[in-house]
Amino acid sequence: MKLSLGPLLFYWSRQRTMDFYAEMAEQPVDVIYLGEAVCSRRHEMRLDDWIEVATVLADAGKQVALSTLPLIESESDLKAVRRLMDAAKEDTRLTIEANEMGAVRQLAERGQHFVAGPTLNIFNSHTLKLLADCGATRWIMPPEMGRTALTNISKDMPNLANEGMETEVFVHGRLPLAYSARCFTARRYHLQKDSCEFRCIEFPDGLNLKTREGADFLTINGIQTMSARVYHLERELPALAAAGVGLLRLSPQSDQMAGIIGAYRALINGNSASMPTGDYCNGFWHEQPGLDWVTT
Repeated sequence: MKLSLGPLLFYWSRQRTMDFYAEMAEQPVDVIYLGEAVCSRRHEMRLDDWIEVATVLADAGKQVALSTLPLIESESDLKAVRRLMDAAKEDTRLTIEANEMGAVRQLAERGQHFVAGPTLNIFNSHTLKLLADCGATRWIMPPEMGRTALTNISKDMPNLANEGMETEVFVHGRLPLAYSARCFTARRYHLQKDSCEFRCIEFPDGLNLKTREGADFLTINGIQTMSARVYHLERELPALAAAGVGLLRLSPQSDQMAGIIGAYRALINGNSASMPTGDYCNGFWHEQPGLDWVTT
């Protein structure tokens, strides 16, 4: 199995982001996804900055994918997607993670291979076959999808890996659950989305949302809604391997990232590992409510 690091979902300063990926270049991850994958208003990192980081990581031996936005709302968003595709075409070490069907269409028309991102909602073999015909060579299982559905796809398409299609599963991080045209962080501060003051940069791991009883419920991250608990499939590696999963996706967070990567790498290598403590959940994998922690 390979380890992948998904795109940075939170809004960090340019320097913090550059420092983070400089550290990741030294970590034992095989694939790294880069780019703004939440909100087009976030501007600390420009495309040229992402390409600079991608070049450094590729030179360090990492496979690099540039992630597109999940919501395309304007012509400027479309132009940004086209520029990502152009960058990947110029440097064959780079590929694209398509997170919206408009991006899939453009990639298919250009004849560019791509990664089918988790927001494409691939829940069955028919959808996966359609995307493979468009040029997808890897797909990421939607985080809310469980073990049974993944097993069914593996049964429907038994030669998936032999035909060049890799399977990647989100195994660690706050779950990206939904996206909206509205900005929840701006709303929290009684601001309009177009004048949000970029308040989400104040929350490097998102803003916790609690129930009236004071229990952590969700995490607000701009236009994105995430889980409050950290999804964690450490115990499920044997089942993931049996289902033909080739890549385990970790989601960037502001601290303990090196420790998390090291622990999963040790587990992949068949060694014991000391995972950082946290408020974990794994319910979706077991077809249970997502916030549950299932031990059986």
